Amino acid sequence: MATLRELKGRIGSVASSEKITGAMKMISSAKMHRAEADLRRLLPFRQQIETIIGNLLSTDAEFSSPLTETRDVNNVAFVVLGSDDGLCGGYNINIFKGLVEAIGSARSRYGQNVGITIIPVGKKIAKAADKIADSTVKVEKHEGVNSKSDSATVKDFTKSLVESFKAGNTDRVELIYMNFQSVSRQRLRTEPLLPVDAASLSGDGVKAICRPCIFEPDATTIFQSVLPMFLLSVMQEVFTENRASEQAARIMAMQSANDNAKNLLEQLQLEYNKLRQQSITTELLDILGGQVKN
Repeated sequence: MATLRELKGRIGSVASSEKITGAMKMISSAKMHRAEADLRRLLPFRQQIETIIGNLLSTDAEFSSPLTETRDVNNVAFVVLGSDDGLCGGYNINIFKGLVEAIGSARSRYGQNVGITIIPVGKKIAKAADKIADSTVKVEKHEGVNSKSDSATVKDFTKSLVESFKAGNTDRVELIYMNFQSVSRQRLRTEPLLPVDAASLSGDGVKAICRPCIFEPDATTIFQSVLPMFLLSVMQEVFTENRASEQAARIMAMQSANDNAKNLLEQLQLEYNKLRQQSITTELLDILGGQVKN
């Protein structure tokens, strides 16, 4: 049985842990709200790009771009976004499971010998990706690119993906990340980045404004210039959603840890009070016993 001193020490340790997890939860909450604000600021840029594309597609002109070129898929690149830090529950585990499923789906669709390139963003997911590297799966790490990358780094990273696709090093690029929906809900999403599906650009997400437009120099040139901007807006949004989702997962993990610490603290406090009462009762009985003898 634990002594009063041991229980007091354990109570102090648990109480300190409760304070730490509470503070970490508050910090993560502030970071998540900042990421949410960044998402709202990105929305006008994305909407403007989509409006331009919508106006272009509403014309009778035919458009072509190297970024919309579909070809036989021999090499698939998966850009997987995770976290650089831990203490976020099963966040990275769920993303890694999605990566494994995506690789299996690519092999069943394009053949078992299709080349797979994993481009991890975040130390935790990079470490997990190294474990499944083999003759057909290689891990390509971009120095300086992480889950906290700024807009300039994301721009350079997106440009490198586009150049690799144009050069024929990859025939398809897909994104795997956590789509932020709320503090308690993040959904794993796998979506294609390259080649750009022209049919998807004319869907509900890209709408034209009903007004006459004059294209200068010409619609095709503008289309080829706007597509890289569209990809950049997608990538910036994905990076920001990844940050928001990571902090949301950390909030839930810290909340769970804080609740567990509170429950353990209550149990230890109850045990301490019982042991203290027992010790007082024993001392009183000893005192009474001594008085009777006298």
